[in-house]
Amino acid sequence: MLYGRYQHNIDAKGRIFVPAKLREKLGDSFIAAAVMDHCVCLYSMEEWDKLQQGLADMPFTKARKLQRYLSSNAADVQVDSQGRILLPRHLLAYAALEKEALVIGAGNRAEIWSPDGYQEESGRMTPEEVENEFIELGF
Repeated sequence: MLYGRYQHNIDAKGRIFVPAKLREKLGDSFIAAAVMDHCVCLYSMEEWDKLQQGLADMPFTKARKLQRYLSSNAADVQVDSQGRILLPRHLLAYAALEKEALVIGAGNRAEIWSPDGYQEESGRMTPEEVENEFIELGF
């Protein structure tokens, strides 16, 4: 599982550092994709294959739009010698990433957020709502 929160800068070329703790689970080459919530999701090849297989197992009429969206908004990324990945411009734009970013662990994936976007998204859930969600899940 991936967890933690790390703040890093994005350089003019669109490169961002991915913390070693996250790279240990993601590998040296992984998938960056626009999936939901206006952040860039980072999936290990294994997790990406699971996601794609789940879609392939669905009826084509239900999954085709989602498959098209995911495939056209995903990119292979490789970690360079300094621990950075180069994000394509369309993914930077999707997540409103400019100079600063939060890289967080999110279970089976990592996510890259603009600090403002993450603050807005996480601010939507109060501690009471978190507690209620855990109760509904049986924890």
